[in-house]
Amino acid sequence: MKILAVDTSSRICGVCVSDGGHPICELCLTSGQTHSRHLVDTISRALAAADLALDEIDGFAVTRGPGSFTGLRIGISTVKGLAYASGKPLAGISSLEALAQQVVGDVAERICAVIDARKNEVYYAVYRVEQGRLVEDTVPRVGPPETIPKSNARTLFVGDGVILYEDVIRRRHRENATLAPPEWNRIRVSSVTRLAAFRLERGESDPVDTMAPFYIRKSDAELARERTMK
Repeated sequence: MKILAVDTSSRICGVCVSDGGHPICELCLTSGQTHSRHLVDTISRALAAADLALDEIDGFAVTRGPGSFTGLRIGISTVKGLAYASGKPLAGISSLEALAQQVVGDVAERICAVIDARKNEVYYAVYRVEQGRLVEDTVPRVGPPETIPKSNARTLFVGDGVILYEDVIRRRHRENATLAPPEWNRIRVSSVTRLAAFRLERGESDPVDTMAPFYIRKSDAELARERTMK
């Protein structure tokens, strides 16, 4: 199954084309400009590098969040448009699960994905690995890094939040904490395609019309509106 996946949950714009869960072409672009300026062009370049036309894609995938509010909206609206126009299925993938998927091959009993949420907080979720598949132990949450639950099991921490709060993680989780190598602390879109392939090949997809970003917390604009209405 040929899948085109997009990740715009951070300042990096990523596109991957895969076949059977194996990447054919993966492009990542870091720019000071908004993703809307170059996402469509990056998709076109990825398809060209994979020697595929858009109508040869069997399904689409996109990170739903958590992450950059603006980035998520751009990526999701773009991929929803492609899925709607082509009539092909769409899978929305958690940014935290995509991070955890990258280190499934490690020997850790638990994986904790941690993304910087700013305001001295992180988005996080805890997974265990069963027969090579991720099983969610803790639903995605947002809070200070000190709120990440402790465990007696060896836990592998991955994500840009680990870099920012390494001292907190090491102090609280001590010998049970292992930190992923730096190169794994950003989402690789190929992990999004692997998760999407597992779902789409089983006939599981998200409704194109109603799939929305998964922000976890409210935006500053929403909070401001609520304050003015009180």
